[in-house]
Amino acid sequence: MNVGMLWLDDDKRTTFEEKIVQAADYYQEKFGRAPDTCLVNVGMLKAELRVGSIQVSPVRNVLPNHFWIGNDPA
Repeated sequence: MNVGMLWLDDDKRTTFEEKIVQAADYYQEKFGRAPDTCLVNVGMLKAELRVGSIQVSPVRNVLPNHFWIGNDPA
């Protein structure tokens, strides 16, 4: 994914999945389409998982508590 929206959420009261859903809802409201990919720091997630229709993958180049969410062109 080359283009997306960076979302910061360090609220300890919400779950990891809720954070992704909130970011996805905002993304859809802002850009008019649902995201399908979310990249997070490897410290937040050790292996890929799916939250609804969003593929969540750990990477090294995203800061902790940040969610890089968008659409994968592939």
